[in-house]
Amino acid sequence: MNCLICKQGATKDGTATVTLERSGTTLILKHVEAEVCENCGEAYLDEATTARVLRAADEAAYRGVQVEIRTLAEGRPVADLPIAA
Repeated sequence: MNCLICKQGATKDGTATVTLERSGTTLILKHVEAEVCENCGEAYLDEATTARVLRAADEAAYRGVQVEIRTLAEGRPVADLPIAA
């Protein structure tokens, strides 16, 4: 796939660091599987990975975390907690 941001680079399998802010929580996820542009570094997540990232953000917000840094390990489920309203 060609990068939609820089229009110059091709993407390849890799990992990225994703930072999310939600409900007063800042969550930094390292080693997230992604397609990464070789030119500009823009990361593209597939649908399943995006769902895991958003679930991790919901979990952290539910627990009242202000700042959390963690690894999103493949094959390890995010806890099944109810989502905060």
